[in-house]
Amino acid sequence: MLDLNEIIKPVAVDLETAQKTFADLLKSPIRIINIIAKHMMRQQGKCLRPVLVLLSSRIFSEPTPETYKAAALVEMLHNATLIHDDVIDDSTVRRGRPTLNAIWKNKISVLMGDYILARSLTVAVGLKSLEAINILSESSTRMSQGEIAQLVISEKKHVTEEEYFQIIGDKTAALISACCQLGALTVSAPPEKVEVFKNFGEKLGLAFQIKDDLLDIYGEEKVFGKTRGIDLKNGKVTLPLIHALKQVENKQQNKIMKKVKKRVPRKELHSIIQFIREQGGIQYAMNKAKKLAEDARNELSLFPDSVYKTALIELSQYIVNRKQ
Repeated sequence: MLDLNEIIKPVAVDLETAQKTFADLLKSPIRIINIIAKHMMRQQGKCLRPVLVLLSSRIFSEPTPETYKAAALVEMLHNATLIHDDVIDDSTVRRGRPTLNAIWKNKISVLMGDYILARSLTVAVGLKSLEAINILSESSTRMSQGEIAQLVISEKKHVTEEEYFQIIGDKTAALISACCQLGALTVSAPPEKVEVFKNFGEKLGLAFQIKDDLLDIYGEEKVFGKTRGIDLKNGKVTLPLIHALKQVENKQQNKIMKKVKKRVPRKELHSIIQFIREQGGIQYAMNKAKKLAEDARNELSLFPDSVYKTALIELSQYIVNRKQ
């Protein structure tokens, strides 16, 4: 399997600059904010979003100061949404460490997420680009819409594949697409090339979320860094389950969905996961993710070969084959 550290080597130094920028932007005269920010830095995961900003910029030229700000900004937005997600889902572990709400409870966690969002607005203005602000505004709106739609749809008796893709497009792909656009935009790439990166990021983001949903079903908790089955426990219906339900008659569909909507007890998780596996839900979703990643790679065909293009191609392969 491809090693992520090897893939991102071409922008490893750039990433260090972006991470320092991220840490500096979170500093505050309020002591508790700095304490929480340090905890967040220790929780940093793959830094996929800033890496995408940096690689997308490097396809064209050297990153600019605005590129590093954009890389820090997307990580800020991502972290703010994770903090709020953990509160909504009542999650206690993320990336193998206690979540903010597990340590500081919900009130502080929500307010910290709000603080990061507020700081990100200031950073966005500092990019000095109306187009960049438009991209960020649209992606932030879509992310909020996706989260709300997911909550509303969790109460529905049946969820369609079309509804699922709409949600993950808004919830996840919107920001990943914004990352790729911002990378190109901050080095003055032509509009048609920025559009290519928009499409690349959208498809890659869909593949990423499908794989995340798969890992929730079969990922090893020590490797994945989150409690397995949390989506099912919270009544979320993802692509593997949607496909599995299509394979059986209404009576069995209703029986399974009744369990899911009642928030599956941990002792029953195994039987539902087994049902998904037996009905081909895992393989179906995996095939979808791989096809989307392939489509994303095809978007890059017009660019000349380089270590940065290779890194983006390998990153798309890593995303659908990862274990965490």
